[in-house]
Amino acid sequence: MAVLKIKVMSIIGRMSELDSVAAACGRSGAFHPDNSLSFYSDTSGFSPINEEDPFAGPLQELTEAAARIRKKPSLLSEEQTVAYSGDLEEARAYCRSFASFGNDLQAQRSATQQKITELNDCISRVKHFVGLNLNLDEVHACDYIKARFGCLPRESYEKLNSFTENPYIIFFPCSQDSQYYWGVYFSPIEQVAEVDRIFSSLYFERVRLTEMTGTPETALESLRGELQKQLNLIEQLDDRMEQYWKKEAGRCNLIFSWLTEKSTYFSIRRYAARYHGNFVLTGWIPAEMEGEFRAVLDEMESVEYTFDAAENEMIHSPPVKLKNKKPFRPFEFFVDLYGLPAYDEVDPTALVAITYILLFGIMFGDLGQGLCVSIIGYLMWRLKKMALGKILIPCGISSAVFGLIFGSVFGFEHALDPLYHALFGLEEKPVEVMEPATTNMIIYGAVGMGIVLVMVAILINIYSSLKRHRYESALFGPNGVAGFVFYTALVLGFGLQMITGQTIVTLPYVICLIVLPLLVIFFREVLGDFVEHKPHPLPKKWGEFIMQNFFEVFEYLLSYASNTISFLRVGAFVLVHAGMMVVVFTLAEMTSGIGYVIVVIIGNALITALEALLVGIQVLRLEFYEMFSRFFDGDGRPFTPVTVRRKD
Repeated sequence: MAVLKIKVMSIIGRMSELDSVAAACGRSGAFHPDNSLSFYSDTSGFSPINEEDPFAGPLQELTEAAARIRKKPSLLSEEQTVAYSGDLEEARAYCRSFASFGNDLQAQRSATQQKITELNDCISRVKHFVGLNLNLDEVHACDYIKARFGCLPRESYEKLNSFTENPYIIFFPCSQDSQYYWGVYFSPIEQVAEVDRIFSSLYFERVRLTEMTGTPETALESLRGELQKQLNLIEQLDDRMEQYWKKEAGRCNLIFSWLTEKSTYFSIRRYAARYHGNFVLTGWIPAEMEGEFRAVLDEMESVEYTFDAAENEMIHSPPVKLKNKKPFRPFEFFVDLYGLPAYDEVDPTALVAITYILLFGIMFGDLGQGLCVSIIGYLMWRLKKMALGKILIPCGISSAVFGLIFGSVFGFEHALDPLYHALFGLEEKPVEVMEPATTNMIIYGAVGMGIVLVMVAILINIYSSLKRHRYESALFGPNGVAGFVFYTALVLGFGLQMITGQTIVTLPYVICLIVLPLLVIFFREVLGDFVEHKPHPLPKKWGEFIMQNFFEVFEYLLSYASNTISFLRVGAFVLVHAGMMVVVFTLAEMTSGIGYVIVVIIGNALITALEALLVGIQVLRLEFYEMFSRFFDGDGRPFTPVTVRRKD
């Protein structure tokens, strides 16, 4: 359980060397800048440095221009980027040239694509009238008759026979689909308004073919020919884009990388402050890299610097980077969900890893299903880089280990009996989950495990609070020494008395180890103020103090009970798993042959998915509410150094 040791670095130098300092800090990939003015009590002579980034504009122009031709520039390595020997003006000129060419090509492509959309729309309209024996040129040339092409709903088409009073209400269909008839109707000029009104009431949708010539067949053929020309033009433009990119990719990537570097380094300037002709820059670095920073800064003429331990700057809330052993590292994902620990707080990652794997395995103990969970987790990480996948790998192995203990392989409770007989001389598996005696042992064991984990959480809080000089929480709080004595005396005293039958909880025992710690918790604020030598430790309103603390102590007592009882779910899930598999095999036995196999396979798949999800959530709940809440604040801020090339 560790947090990376860091130091605060303060740099002072002439403004002429600020860019060099910023570049050196940025290249390190380990400099977390902070507001420099916040580190000084008197800032009357300082002013913030608010300058527009001159590299951001060209960088954005180049990136957007590449996106318009459907390309994404690559970020080259630092060694490759050094090859750029130009300056900002040359980079700007290149970005304008690249954007101009890309914009021209994209404008042509957009116009062509618009024509293709229009042609496709025309084709979709005209194809419905293929087979209609009409010359569109002659129809358009008529002076006394108007033709209306379009579609009529099927229900409306069937109503046409009812319009017998108007002889011009005649619709000539040429094609149909599930919803419409497609065709044409004609009307004399003097009757067209009335005919249009009637067809409109029948929900006729007009299709205008005024731009079409010849027959519908020849018009459709002409449209398709024009469409192919435009498609060919799109291919030519895409080919030009591809050829242009092949020609410019190297130069584009180089300038993109150079601008990205310069823009990133320039962003460090906004954290600095100006003092006449000098600058002040403050930030955080890993303690182990102090020597490297000294070597780089010593080469600069006007620069002076200081390093101070982060422990001496707690008022500024040093940023936090977790540093755990490789087996525990995936569980930083869960810790981050709850919040990063403060710099002087205990990192719970190792505890989370151990307890999560242990509890998951107990609650989901099955050799076959556990191995499947591990395989799925491996694939999730390997193929999708999902952080949850790396967590599932050890959890599945834990499930498989406890599956060996419980003797369960894909729900087959006695499949491992030959193994137990060969290794230990047993006739069958040593643990029969569904037997009453074993069930009681599992339930009591779950509660006992919960008691131990709650005690461990309280001990961690005592250590963490002492480390942070929070003596009230460490000594007198419900999760401090007083709470530990009360909880331990309560559960061990009554527990041992029930097991041994001997009188342990005597009157002196109750007064010294139960009542007295409760009183200490009740007056924790007053006692804490005395220990920390705060002025006026006694409350001003005793009535309000007593009422408030009475309910708070009552809430703490409920939390002790609820936190302990919550661990019953560990034993309950052991029984639930066995019960669910009994249901699967009961259903399977109702069939035979291949049906039995199918039911067993589907049942195992469903239970594996459902139970892995439920167990994962329930264990996470136990971690957060029963353990984390006792010792973890999670109010730290992440260590995010300025870097051009982020390393995973």
